Amino acid sequence: MTSSAAIRSEAKPATGRWLQLGLGVVCMVAAANIQYAWTLFVPEIQKTFGWDRAAIQVAFTIFVIVQTWLTPIEGYFIDKYGPSKVVMFGGLMTGLAWITNSYAGSIWGFYLGAVIGGIGVGCVYATCINNALKWFPDRRGLAVGLTAGGYGAGSALTILPIAKMIDAGSYAQAFFTFGLIQGSIIILAAIFMRGPGKGEIKFSTTVLQSRRDYTLQEALSTPVFWVMLLMFTCTVTGGLMAVAQLGVIAQDLGVKNFQVNLYFFAMAALPFALMLDRIMNGISRPLFGWVSDKIGREKTMFIAFSMEGIGIVALGYFGSNPWAFVILSGIVFLAWGEVYSLFSATAADTFGSKHIGKIYGVLYCAKGLAALFVPVGNLLMQATGTWATVLYTVAALDLIAATLAITMLRPMLKRHHASNGVLNPVAVGH
Repeated sequence: MTSSAAIRSEAKPATGRWLQLGLGVVCMVAAANIQYAWTLFVPEIQKTFGWDRAAIQVAFTIFVIVQTWLTPIEGYFIDKYGPSKVVMFGGLMTGLAWITNSYAGSIWGFYLGAVIGGIGVGCVYATCINNALKWFPDRRGLAVGLTAGGYGAGSALTILPIAKMIDAGSYAQAFFTFGLIQGSIIILAAIFMRGPGKGEIKFSTTVLQSRRDYTLQEALSTPVFWVMLLMFTCTVTGGLMAVAQLGVIAQDLGVKNFQVNLYFFAMAALPFALMLDRIMNGISRPLFGWVSDKIGREKTMFIAFSMEGIGIVALGYFGSNPWAFVILSGIVFLAWGEVYSLFSATAADTFGSKHIGKIYGVLYCAKGLAALFVPVGNLLMQATGTWATVLYTVAALDLIAATLAITMLRPMLKRHHASNGVLNPVAVGH
């Protein structure tokens, strides 16, 4: 067996890996609006067609399910054809999704757009995360955090122009224009993407990382995989609920049009909260990813998930105050965005990077499971007459996941790595 020192000495500096990371971030920024700007369109679609709000939100659920549940298949194509072709196809479908929405005259047209968008964003997201994990095993938390951060914060750049175009009375034009722009940017960036060659990477000396690459079947046979899937589902449910329903919650709480005045500028509470949330969501992914590279994934999970749970409880209690709504929604997104950097990095640390596209693809299906609860949130609110019931429920899920990170995941990972001969982080230097 090759020694850790020998492998370290063989690793050549990957001078182009930061360029590859940057290309991935650009693609993620361009793909972000399909998920994060959707909440701006829901009231206008309802006003135009008169459909029930829950029926419209089914499109969001379809999008998330398609995006997540096809990820294992996309992982197969990434391994077979490489990142460039998969992202290029994803860019084409991402642009086509919103163009389809711009022409939709029935609820089924929006559902079709959601399917197309789910395929497109799934290809972009899965490939860019996969590429970051492979290029930066020594800084997985930071690299995948920056990449996922592009997706979390990307829509902050376009929230205002999209909102203005919608307010001008043309939500269909907003769909068409930004769909064309987003798809074109992704396709252009995809031309220059590639995976790492042999000897272009080096591994962490501070975080426990597997000495061997697990196949998908082997990963699925380990208890630690299913604990991560449960935790992922719990934590992502609250965030998705907030993403899809923030505009609706603001409207029902009576704070949507309240003018937040910061002296040097004033803005309605909802678009201000959305812009702040996107920024916080984007910051959280590299921030908590970097922290996890330093103190470990499980400790970071406990801190972040606890913060999110407490923030959601506070949002339910104080959300009718416009200032509290803006600040607390920002805290919730700060504590939620990191799930996509922490679980992907943990999966690669645990099962290796060779088959991580397929393995994380299955783990990422947790997002699809969580999306099923988004329309349920509307029904629960209608049954109880308050959003507080919904928010308290998802907060409980966050706090459960925080507890599991320390009480179950941490000892299980120690046993998992010990079974592979990994006794301490320094010994994993490869």
